[in-house]
Amino acid sequence: MSESEGAVIAELSGMTGAQAHASGPHGAPNARDAVRALRPSQIREVANAGFGVPDVLPFWFGESDRVTPPFIRDAASRALADGATFYTHNLGIAPLREALGRYVSGLHGATPAENIAVTSAGVNALMLAAQLVVGAGDRVVAVTPLWPNLVEIPKILGATVETVSLSYGPRGWTLDIEQLLAALTPSTRMLMINSPNNPTGWTMTREEQRIVLDHCRRHGIWIVADEVYERLYYGAGATVAPSFLDLAARDERVIAVNSFSKAWLMTGWRLGWIVAPAALMDDLGKLVEYNTSCAPSFVQQAGIVAVEEGEPFTQSLVADLRASRDHLVNALQGIEGVDVRAPDGAMYLFFSLPGASKSLELCKALVREAGVGLAPGSAFGAEGEGFVRWCYACDPARLDKGVERLRRFLAARV
Repeated sequence: MSESEGAVIAELSGMTGAQAHASGPHGAPNARDAVRALRPSQIREVANAGFGVPDVLPFWFGESDRVTPPFIRDAASRALADGATFYTHNLGIAPLREALGRYVSGLHGATPAENIAVTSAGVNALMLAAQLVVGAGDRVVAVTPLWPNLVEIPKILGATVETVSLSYGPRGWTLDIEQLLAALTPSTRMLMINSPNNPTGWTMTREEQRIVLDHCRRHGIWIVADEVYERLYYGAGATVAPSFLDLAARDERVIAVNSFSKAWLMTGWRLGWIVAPAALMDDLGKLVEYNTSCAPSFVQQAGIVAVEEGEPFTQSLVADLRASRDHLVNALQGIEGVDVRAPDGAMYLFFSLPGASKSLELCKALVREAGVGLAPGSAFGAEGEGFVRWCYACDPARLDKGVERLRRFLAARV
């Protein structure tokens, strides 16, 4: 927040509600307070600092440096050529919902198409899920550090958010399950949990999920599970991370959110899906109508090809990411002052290094002085301060170049 923004908010805090929302002849019109209080993206702030800096290595955003594979791009081209440019059903075209039903069933047990809705990206799915079950004054609990969208979305709806932080130690990032259960009181409306986690790579165990699910059942708490990284999982012999869908019946208070962005490198396509109780679908369709109407038809056609033909690609991608993770961990462990552990999932390292106690300031300096673009830990909440996030979904040679620049940067500051 800038000093000028702080002054405006301080001035508004002393006004009555009517005064704060009014815009007299000398006052500027304002968005409502809940929106104005949302925190801006510090990742974007660091990226903006890189404009004009030559040869910046951008490890700040959560996407690969590789384009979407040809078989998916070709499917979209064919769909466009065939005229797939019209509105579709709010919940998605039937062939895609059916394909997703088969895909999810193969990973997590029987999931009919009637439990699936197609959305315009995973983040749109998160917003829709929250809109379904959360309103003004509701209490939401979130496990952090966390991609800021998950924490801020309930606030847009007027809910309050309480956070339970992961801990960092010799085993990397871990969850104090008793602390989480204590926060999940009968007054809690919804738990938002992201596993594998962005930014830490922490992955919830099957037993932890079982304990939390049983607790939420007893108290009638909704679980919104952000599982967009479920395929980017490095557990021995596993092709998918543990999921609440493995344990919960499809008519329970569990909403699982997913995306095409990570497993098939479709970040710019903005296509996702929701698995939810069938009883919610009519109301979910209304929310989709009033948010986006539907996902683009030709993008949905490409999604069918992704889930039906993309398994070899996804498994190859995960093998590459595992190799990149291990390569970067080994390289960073050779730098004095860096403390890093290999996570079980996602595509990030969330690690500490000298100067990270002011991570936003450090990351801006890294961009300006070393041409290395990392995401500040503070972007993921106060619990993330002291760490930075490095997305390793790129060529190992680029990782090596970034490590060497980081090494020189830190050495110059000793």
